[in-house]
Amino acid sequence: MEKNKGFSAFLARKNIVFSAKRYFIDAFGAIAQGLFASLLVGTILDTIGLHAGIPFLVELGGYAKAVTGPAMAVAIGYSLGAPPLVLCSLTVVGYITNMLGQEGGPLAVLVTACLASEFGKAVSKETKVDLLVTPTVTILVGYGFALATAPYIRIGALFIGTLIEQATMQQPLLMGMLVGLLVGAALTGPVSSAAICHAIGVTGLAGGAAMVGGCAQMVGFAVMSFKENRWGGLISQGLGTAKLQLPNVMKNPRIWIGPLLASAIGGGLATTVFGLEMNGPAIAAGMGTCGLVGPIGVITGWLGGGAPITAWNWFSLVFLSVILPAALCLLFGWFFRKIKWIKEGNLAL
Repeated sequence: MEKNKGFSAFLARKNIVFSAKRYFIDAFGAIAQGLFASLLVGTILDTIGLHAGIPFLVELGGYAKAVTGPAMAVAIGYSLGAPPLVLCSLTVVGYITNMLGQEGGPLAVLVTACLASEFGKAVSKETKVDLLVTPTVTILVGYGFALATAPYIRIGALFIGTLIEQATMQQPLLMGMLVGLLVGAALTGPVSSAAICHAIGVTGLAGGAAMVGGCAQMVGFAVMSFKENRWGGLISQGLGTAKLQLPNVMKNPRIWIGPLLASAIGGGLATTVFGLEMNGPAIAAGMGTCGLVGPIGVITGWLGGGAPITAWNWFSLVFLSVILPAALCLLFGWFFRKIKWIKEGNLAL
């Protein structure tokens, strides 16, 4: 009993908490920040530089993309409260794991960075040679788990991504609605839709449906709650995040029905009527209209494909990303207020 109390006290002192929230919500959500600050921004800069003839942007984009693994690992370590020396060591862990994980890099980095971070925290400042012990333990643990898990995580991620892509080609309406709904739900929910899309490589038709599903949540909640939140709410939800509505969803889940329906409808139309594809970075498929990253990702794919961008392309993108979800959610919002499913103040931030 005393040993258990002593071990619990040690974990508490080291800020090591074994919980699903910490690893699957906090740490997983942090991956998106690391990806955004490296891979996504790097891809955008690279694309702009390539097509605008600005060499230094191409070079800068390449540097940014090269540190994707370290950026994810440090973001994860920060979310777990890792001390500075552990955070610095995680740059090595992230680089190694992302290289070994390849397409499954984000999931592999999640596993190894969490484990390496917790081991590093456990030994941090426990010896007089902390400068040697802490980074050595952190890097060795991360490297060991990367060797053991990253190749298999890569295979799993490739399988899931290919399965989704093939299923969407075979059943575009059903899969478009399903992908739009699930990614939209993840975007508003507590997990990171951007990290999920990048981890399993959601691109092509499935990526288009995912992007539209995310846009429906952000634009939908922004227009539905305009009465309560006015222009500030429109901008913070429409260009920021629909997660701002999560506390209200927990209180009254009925307010989520409209955006979820819009995500499913938009995803289905994206894969069938409009054939919208996301061939930019997979992370953009899960970003919705956050900073307009989702639509920019689609445009990046167009530019990278080399084919001329038509008026139909532009109309499809604007209609599916903004006009359709706004119109649907205004209609759903009006109806649900009419039948008292949404009451005054339910959508107030």
